Amino acid sequence: MRSVVRVLVLTAIIWSSPVAPGPKATDSLGRFFRDVETFTARFEQIVLDEGLNQIEESVGRLTIKRPGRFRWDYDPPLEQKIISDGDKVWIHDIDLEQVTVRPLVDTLGKTPATILAGKGNISQNYLVTDLGNYGKLSWVGMKSKQEDSAFSDMRIGFENGNLRVIELVDNLGQTTRIKFLNAVENPQVSDDSFAFVPPRGVDVIDQTKN
Repeated sequence: MRSVVRVLVLTAIIWSSPVAPGPKATDSLGRFFRDVETFTARFEQIVLDEGLNQIEESVGRLTIKRPGRFRWDYDPPLEQKIISDGDKVWIHDIDLEQVTVRPLVDTLGKTPATILAGKGNISQNYLVTDLGNYGKLSWVGMKSKQEDSAFSDMRIGFENGNLRVIELVDNLGQTTRIKFLNAVENPQVSDDSFAFVPPRGVDVIDQTKN
C-alpha cells in the first residue's frame, strides 16, 4: 500500500569522516521534543528495498503542531495528503480517489509523522543512543520499547542542533530517508491547517468504527 510505504520511512547512511563536535545529538533531540511546539519544512524522501535499490522518490511539505497534529502534503506526480487533527488520521490518495480514516491512537509511535508530532520525554517510549558526529550532522539512534514497533531501526540527524534528517528501517527491510529543507521552528500555525473533509465522490474507508 503506497500510503504505508510513504509514511514508513528510512535509508542507509553513508558515513563520512567525523568533524569537530557540535551539540550532542541527545541534547538536540530533547530540545526538539521539549521546546518545539510547531514545525514546518519542505522534505525530500527516498525509499529503498532490502537490497538498497531505490524504489520511490517524492517531495512535499510537512507541518506539525503538537501534540498530535500534523500534515504531510506530497507533491505530484505521487500526490497524497496525510493529515491528523490530534484525534483521527486521514490518508487521502488523490490518484486512487480514496480516503482512509484511522484513530490516531492506533498509529502512535508507528510512523515518522506521529513520532515527530509527539511531545514529552522521548526516552519513556524509546531507547535513545548518541551515535556521535559524522560529516555536518550529529546522530541519535532510537529503538522503540514496544514489541509491535513498525521499525527495526531509526536514526535522527541534527545540524547545529536543528533537525535535518530522519532515517528508518521497517520490519520488511525497506529503508527510507527524509531530508528536511527550509525548516522553521515555532511558526504561527492555525488549527484549521489540520481540518480535513473528504472531497465529494471519493471512496472513504472509515476504520474508526471498527
